Amino acid sequence: MGLREDLERFREVGEQRREDLEEFISYGNLGSSDPDSIKIPIKVVDLPEFEYDRLDKGGVGQGQDGTPDAGQPVGQPRPGDGDDGEEGDPGEEAGDHEYYEMDPEEFAEELDEELGLDLEPKGKEVVEEIEGDYTDVTRTGPNSTLDFERLFKQGLKRKLATDFDEEYVREAMKVADTTPREVYQWCRERNVLVSLAWVEDAWDDVPAEERGTWDSFEEMEGNVDQETTVQRIRREGLTEVPFRREDERYRHPEVVEKKERNVVVVNIRDVSGSMREQKRELVERTFTPLDWYLTGKYDRAEFVYIAHDAEAWEVERENFFGIQSGGGTRISSAYELAQDLLEERYPWSEWNRYVFAAGDSENSSNDTTENVIPLMEEIPANLHAYVETQPGGTAINATHAEEVERELGDADNVAVTYVSDPADVIDAIYEILSTEDS
Repeated sequence: MGLREDLERFREVGEQRREDLEEFISYGNLGSSDPDSIKIPIKVVDLPEFEYDRLDKGGVGQGQDGTPDAGQPVGQPRPGDGDDGEEGDPGEEAGDHEYYEMDPEEFAEELDEELGLDLEPKGKEVVEEIEGDYTDVTRTGPNSTLDFERLFKQGLKRKLATDFDEEYVREAMKVADTTPREVYQWCRERNVLVSLAWVEDAWDDVPAEERGTWDSFEEMEGNVDQETTVQRIRREGLTEVPFRREDERYRHPEVVEKKERNVVVVNIRDVSGSMREQKRELVERTFTPLDWYLTGKYDRAEFVYIAHDAEAWEVERENFFGIQSGGGTRISSAYELAQDLLEERYPWSEWNRYVFAAGDSENSSNDTTENVIPLMEEIPANLHAYVETQPGGTAINATHAEEVERELGDADNVAVTYVSDPADVIDAIYEILSTEDS
């Protein structure tokens, strides 16, 4: 087994020993990963590597100056040297941590397998027309693309259809008291494809002493065998094929439209004063794997991050999960901004859309029923989802999720989930993705 095989084997071991995916999503350090590389902790596996002797260092039996002879005492043990010495101070440096790295595509496959999902992304935007195999033909084109095989077949079909046994027809011209037109009529009756002009031209070539060889066409047919075109080609070979310009076809590549599977994910988060650290962590723990999953599923994924209290504004991802304001809450402000951004940048005809919102379900009076729910119905999307993050259970005034679920729970593209602690995250993700899957 070579070094390459060893490395592959150690990678397999690392994959087997990596932290359980559900456990990682619920309790792991998601912040150690980036959008293109998900790092899942594994038990330490030392990869094989070469080590070189330090020849300038003394060793047992080398006998250099200043080194003890064999059996000579080497002094009292120092602290930390062994069981009999005092324990040394604990180290302050962090130990090395090993990770199993996977890209979003592998993460999506693993999550599909673990949760039993089968989401098949839809292609929308035609990004290019690519040339496929040369299966189409046209009547014009460069000589290099002339379909000679087809041209030859057409010519051969014509030869087989129009060719006739010339000697057989000449024997018919030797029938007594016949004329060229009578010979031509006899040929037509027997499906011998010969023209009257050919018969008239060949008539003069028949020697006079041979005319009257046969008393009738019937006598001639009984004594002369007609040779088929195939028999003649086998005997004489194929000397010519009647090509025609109308038979020419030029190979042309099939035009194939490639549709790119585009997705835009709008992540909305409540940053009002009631969204304490634990609630914010539950939002991050739910949204981050969803971002990884959809990145792995689609050819092109873009993300929009909207923070809101009573007003809404667009933010960068690195700031999205850490923002906290002291203001009140009006969730509809985020949907109004999302609607504007989607219409401006991501037309529904070209983009798959996911609108994910999260918060503690607290909202200003009547905003959910009068504004948010109508906006969710107006904004075309593959999926709308609301994630309530309320540690310890729903608060008395946290009614937004319940109102959305009551009004839109039967819709095919709406999911409402409740996350009260990290153990609920996987169930929430499954609820969201399975809604889209169905």
